[in-house]
Amino acid sequence: MVNSNLKQSRIFNRLKQSKTGLWSVRILLVLILIAIFSNFLANDKPLYCQLNGKTHFPVFKSWLVDLGIGGWDKELVNADWKKLEYESVIFPPVPYLPTTQDLYNRGCVSPFANQNVPSLRWKHWMGTDRLGRDVLAGMIHGTQTALLVGLISMFIASIIGLLLGGLSGYFGNNNFRPDRASVFSYSLGFLFFIWWAILGRSRHWLFAEMEGNLMSEVFIRVFLFGIMLLLAFIVSKLLKRISFFRKDMVIPIDSLVLRLIEVFKSLPGLLVILALISLLDQPSIFYVMAIIGLLRWPGIAQYLRAELLKIREMEYIQSARVLGFSDWRIILRHALPNAMTPVFITIAFGIASAILLEAFISFLGIGLAPEDVTWGSLLNDARQNFSAWWLALFPGLAIFITVTIFNLIGDALRKG
Repeated sequence: MVNSNLKQSRIFNRLKQSKTGLWSVRILLVLILIAIFSNFLANDKPLYCQLNGKTHFPVFKSWLVDLGIGGWDKELVNADWKKLEYESVIFPPVPYLPTTQDLYNRGCVSPFANQNVPSLRWKHWMGTDRLGRDVLAGMIHGTQTALLVGLISMFIASIIGLLLGGLSGYFGNNNFRPDRASVFSYSLGFLFFIWWAILGRSRHWLFAEMEGNLMSEVFIRVFLFGIMLLLAFIVSKLLKRISFFRKDMVIPIDSLVLRLIEVFKSLPGLLVILALISLLDQPSIFYVMAIIGLLRWPGIAQYLRAELLKIREMEYIQSARVLGFSDWRIILRHALPNAMTPVFITIAFGIASAILLEAFISFLGIGLAPEDVTWGSLLNDARQNFSAWWLALFPGLAIFITVTIFNLIGDALRKG
């Protein structure tokens, strides 16, 4: 039987054989580190401080507060961290949040202009926007937003594409026979998740407490998705005790998936995104991720289906069937790993496309809360002040580099 790890290792070998692909991965790792530690790189709170004989880690504490795990001491709830008298203190490299307004440097101050700051420590190295917000802080936190939009939207697309493409390519029209209990429980679970975790977001206290923290919102929705799968599994097991729900259903999954792909591919993606965003009462970057993910799955499903149509007839798949392995074990352990190379290529190009699309939407000034700062929103500020070249140069360069490295990674996988 073919070792399924063999083709998986080829993906990494393709990147190693391409210098541009390898350097793109290295740059991507740097961007990921910046995104993960953005709060520790740019923040108006200290990383460490000693105050009134007590040791504090305000940046880490604020992260716990956003997650609802901890709370601030009474004397620090509305503290102005720059004016406190510390016994010792360490501020982040950039002592500003992207939303922090420097009233003394409003009106788009250039990075080379004389800035009204108390010392070099507080200098705005990439200048400020019209509200006095630090551009470098916006660039750092914008990295987190850009990567999350690309990765989360394609994660959503991948789940849908792998599920539908895998079922379509492996089972065809006549071999997909799930029991009624599974169809009912998982369908109901998905509908409930979409309504409760996405459409009903603003009506629930759980999301209200997470408001404004992108990482927290993403984490809680992934957690809820896992809970949904677990509950659907439990419900299906309980329903199987009833004879009606134990019966199998023959579903022509291949024809259904092909029709869905045709419908979604015929939709003008950008217009659909703009139309859906305009209908939302409360703008959020999470909605942008979800909508992009729901529109980008057909490419993944198509490539996976085409690969599985070939792989399901190979000898090692037939041998696994003769040995009595279940269909799901064959798919997950043997068929799917050997069909993932074109899928990874599609995902790499899809992430680049999603980042570019989010930047364009932010540039138009829609789909985001007013306080959100992204690379696209910085470009939007540049449109209102043509002399502020730094508002166009730095975010434009960041978008170009990020989109290019994902394209180069996809190109390296394709040519390898």
